[in-house]
Amino acid sequence: MTMTLEEFFHQNPRAALAFSGGVDSAYLLYAAGKYGAQVNAYYVHTAFQPAFELRDAQRLARELGAELKVLELDILEDETLVSNPANRCYFCKKRIFSAIQQAALAEGFRLILDGTNASDQVADRPGMKALQELSVRSPLREAGLTKQEIREESRRAGLFTWNKPSYACLATRIPTGTGITQAQLCRTEWAEDYLHALGFRDLRVRQQGNLARVQLPADQMGRFLSLREEILPTLKARYDGVVLDMEERNGQ
Repeated sequence: MTMTLEEFFHQNPRAALAFSGGVDSAYLLYAAGKYGAQVNAYYVHTAFQPAFELRDAQRLARELGAELKVLELDILEDETLVSNPANRCYFCKKRIFSAIQQAALAEGFRLILDGTNASDQVADRPGMKALQELSVRSPLREAGLTKQEIREESRRAGLFTWNKPSYACLATRIPTGTGITQAQLCRTEWAEDYLHALGFRDLRVRQQGNLARVQLPADQMGRFLSLREEILPTLKARYDGVVLDMEERNGQ
């Protein structure tokens, strides 16, 4: 029988939450407070996250009156991670959640939570193996809540994150097997921030050799082409060229 979030937090009144500032972990933090649980939020700041993610996490924590701990982690010191293997996400999650576990234990929290939901295809996500090894619990998934349901409940709760696009870390923009550098991550963040400032949403700027391969929802492609004369010279200041992927963006 599926456990509700209320039942989960009544049974687990103290926990640490891996908090990203995204839709899922935001709603989980809200629900913990609603049901009277003491849940401390931990945001692990690495070179893989763009600046806006930390800003969103801090804003949401303030609005909920929740305590947020920001942990700094030099992810690029890990040679396995920067070599960018196919299972990079496993090594990254292991580092991030180990850091949260260490900080949480020091403050008396033994249970670690994350925002995986019932819509997530866990079998296809190498990072889930790391969470299982560290005994991380996923209350949203255990409660059978889908992404759409979480968005709707977040909207009703007045959370600004309710319609925030899903976001995968900057490292996903670099092809597997291509070494990850700070310069590549910064260039990717710059390019995506530029397009966001023009009003584009739910986009990716992937590295293809030294080209920028832009992925957009289908309904934004026409506008991208209409702004071609403005966009091209800007992106070509840091890329050799720009390619618009004509397949609608999906996945990470």
